[in-house]
Amino acid sequence: MEPLAYPMPRSCPMRPSDQYVELRAGAPLARITLPSGRTAWLITRYEHVRGFLANPNVTTSRLHPNFPFYLPLSRKLREDVNASLMSLDPPEHTVLTRMVIPEFTHKRAQKLRPRVQKIVDEHVTTMLNGDRPADLVEALCRPVASQVICEVIGVPYHDREIFHSTSKVMASRTSSSKERDEADATLRGYLSDLVAVKAKEAEEPGAVPGDHLIGRVIAKNQEQRVLGLDDIAALCVSLLSAGHETTANVMSLGTVLLLENPEQLAAIRADPSRTPGAVEEILRHTSITDPSGLRVALADIEVGDMVVRKGDAVVVSTAAANWDDSVFAHPEKLDFDRDAGHQLAFGHGIHRCVAQNLARVEIEIVFNTLFARIPGLRLAAPVEELSFKDGALLYGIHTLPVTW
Repeated sequence: MEPLAYPMPRSCPMRPSDQYVELRAGAPLARITLPSGRTAWLITRYEHVRGFLANPNVTTSRLHPNFPFYLPLSRKLREDVNASLMSLDPPEHTVLTRMVIPEFTHKRAQKLRPRVQKIVDEHVTTMLNGDRPADLVEALCRPVASQVICEVIGVPYHDREIFHSTSKVMASRTSSSKERDEADATLRGYLSDLVAVKAKEAEEPGAVPGDHLIGRVIAKNQEQRVLGLDDIAALCVSLLSAGHETTANVMSLGTVLLLENPEQLAAIRADPSRTPGAVEEILRHTSITDPSGLRVALADIEVGDMVVRKGDAVVVSTAAANWDDSVFAHPEKLDFDRDAGHQLAFGHGIHRCVAQNLARVEIEIVFNTLFARIPGLRLAAPVEELSFKDGALLYGIHTLPVTW
């Protein structure tokens, strides 16, 4: 059988491909061809996706000759990307994770609530004082996510256009290899310079670490000497690139879901304490990082009644897993009464998103604040007329016109 073309088309912009239903019902593995031209096994059932993501006998290294690149990448870009959290294997991944995990604990995310609330309030106020209809993506979702991750990392927010523009190029399937290389070089050059400046400041007598991730990682590294400045810059690249676009996309898609499901919206309006659970369900439903697991097997691995052989490339679909009706009954239904805490939108295993606690706090505050302050919010265009990011690595909406 010829490999299936991947990604698979959506019949509805607010749900993953219907082909996933057929694939989950069939063999546990299916052959696919990626936009890069590479072939791989595709895993779609929840139990198999979760198990494979946690399997230690796989690699995420972009330098492995069989790695299933979603898009074609130059050798230089492969080497650059391979220095990021999502690409490193233990023990390198372990060293870097230990440096950064304290910045994204549940406790620290909760401590940031007042600051996130202030940022959200400021942007909602600006939107209310502006023209109608407003583009919720540009007025609220993207600026909130960008400002929060900038402040957490220690990147000046006024430089946000650098990572906005470079991330857009990197995520688009229509970007050329040259354009991706240039965007990567621009962002890495900017962050390398920023880290170098902050490292020099930290060496001054009596210097106090900045109240941000870069400052604290530099301070810890002065004691342990386990990272080079390039490693710290690469860490910032991965966190900055992933930390604003992903969260903003969930905010915008989640807003559409809430407006299209007024009974569910009414539930969290009546009882905001239910919003954290609602966020889990929205994360399950949207599953924007699909595929989120690109791996190469380092040994033979059983997947159901089939075997992935050593050296085989594998793609896992967290969207397919999050819509597995054997785990989430009636997955097409947005249901805030279901327990969706075991959803896989943030991945699973050692490469699960380190900033997941912060993302949850941001999304929760945005939804609670937006609908409390603008109770009459509504879409200014039908869902079928919205511009979705069908050609991007991260699913979302380009513009979301709303009025009130």
